[in-house]
Amino acid sequence: MSKKILFTRPEHDDTTHYLSNWSSVPLRLADKSGFKVIDLHRERANKDEAESIIKKQNPDFIVFNGHGSPDSVTGDKKEILIQVGKNEDVLKQKITYAIACSSAKELGPKSVEAGASAYIGYDDEFVFFYDPNKFSRPLSDQTAELFLEPSNRLVVSLIKGNTIKESITEAKKRFRENMIRLLSTASSPQDASMARYLWWDRQHLTFSGEDVTI
Repeated sequence: MSKKILFTRPEHDDTTHYLSNWSSVPLRLADKSGFKVIDLHRERANKDEAESIIKKQNPDFIVFNGHGSPDSVTGDKKEILIQVGKNEDVLKQKITYAIACSSAKELGPKSVEAGASAYIGYDDEFVFFYDPNKFSRPLSDQTAELFLEPSNRLVVSLIKGNTIKESITEAKKRFRENMIRLLSTASSPQDASMARYLWWDRQHLTFSGEDVTI
């Protein structure tokens, strides 16, 4: 039986527009690699549908794209999907990666306490820049690529059968490479600022739970 990957991809603001479009890259790879892909896109990334699908379909790996806080991760129109003290137990026996701010700080450890295999995410803000001129074509945005390609690389690495630690190492390596490349060609204060936030994202990428594969 094929293993299952669930993606939530809200698109209600600039941030989620970019995260959703960039997440389509590993989503397509998962599909080509033989996984059963469940895509909660746009309005489908709501609490009721997410909870129902997770319980009924029992995905092995969940990728949340959205906004977050230390104790929660959100979906469409910032509706809270998973929150500490309310429903973190739905992540039981699953690997989760939240491409969102801060949720690895509290939600990650609490979900593992409630039985999750692992929770990967950022224990502070996840920052990325983008080029407004490329908003209608986010996958051609080389500024956003500096941040979102390393984040995607973690998902791709897991899809290819690597462990969580190996996949995090791969993503952090790419963040570092992009930072060094940007600093070597920096021509503006914005370039220097972007390099600083590449390092920031690298430092705040973490996980709780077991070092497992999908």
